[in-house]
Amino acid sequence: MAEVEIKARHNGPYRVQGPIRLIDADGNEYDLGEQGEVIALCRCGGSTTKPFCDGTHSKIGFQAAERAVRESEEDDPAGSHAPTEG
Repeated sequence: MAEVEIKARHNGPYRVQGPIRLIDADGNEYDLGEQGEVIALCRCGGSTTKPFCDGTHSKIGFQAAERAVRESEEDDPAGSHAPTEG
């Protein structure tokens, strides 16, 4: 099976590439055309073509927190692989 990649675009949509099925809350499947075709999914909430992106994010000044969050040293000063006592 081909690999699927979902990439958060800087202050923009989720870019989805690969063979996927997209199903709405009622269980209806969206027609996505060719399997593996790139689609963009809205994450700003302003699109008039939800769940697909229509470019509204750039008109409304959408600011995303798209960076993956990693555990910091402050949150785990001993390190995540520190031995436990007891």
